[in-house]
Amino acid sequence: MGLIDTHAHLDSFARQGELEAVLERCRTAGLEAVVSIGTEPGDWGLYRDLARSHPGVVHYSVGIHPCSVDAGWEEAAAGLESFWGGTESPSPVALGECGLDRFHLPKEHDEAERILAMQKAAFSAQLALARRLCCPVVIHSRGAFRECVEAIDSSGVSWSRVVFHCFSEGEAEVAELALRGGRASFTGILTYKNASSVRAAALAQGLAALMLETDAPYLAPVPHRGKSNEPAYLRHTAEAAAALFKIPLDELSAATTRNARTFFSV
Repeated sequence: MGLIDTHAHLDSFARQGELEAVLERCRTAGLEAVVSIGTEPGDWGLYRDLARSHPGVVHYSVGIHPCSVDAGWEEAAAGLESFWGGTESPSPVALGECGLDRFHLPKEHDEAERILAMQKAAFSAQLALARRLCCPVVIHSRGAFRECVEAIDSSGVSWSRVVFHCFSEGEAEVAELALRGGRASFTGILTYKNASSVRAAALAQGLAALMLETDAPYLAPVPHRGKSNEPAYLRHTAEAAAALFKIPLDELSAATTRNARTFFSV
């Protein structure tokens, strides 16, 4: 069984005319599918078209990334639901990524608070839609783990449909997700020398909930760290995860692919 990259951003590859080569390298590396994650209205239609032209290989989500939230977020959010159940197909496999990001806020306090308030409003609106649609939700949480958890708790969204992508917290935080029925997915950070707490979190969550992602073109794993990432490099993260769990790569791949197919219903 091959691997599934549960979180990548294919827009830059598509716009540069590189997508077909990227997908061919995916196949060569043993990947079965990629979930391309929406971040703002400009990529939603592109990803739907990619999923349509690469059935079963490219899946997609739509959402407003917290760093894409601006004064026009309400108008953007109003366009999300039309991707489900309309005349256009295929439908998204998840809503997101959405959430909160304190890391990229401006240093000026009042401006930071203004932007964070917009992020929280946009996150709340997207969680309400996810609850109505009963669809999976891909969470972006940077410097805001507690606030994201509290927002999801109060939203009524089923935690079984929630994944915190690019997990960079520790065992205590992943235990909170597991207690609620949620999960974390892990990137090439697993391969970084200084990421012992992330590896401990992956082990604490366990193989039964584990999903892997590249977050391409970001966070390339060793031995490509510092370079542009792409879905084919997921194999390096999978190899590191197999070593971490002390199981054969085939067993690791089968488990993570089964988890991804179940979570995203693909």
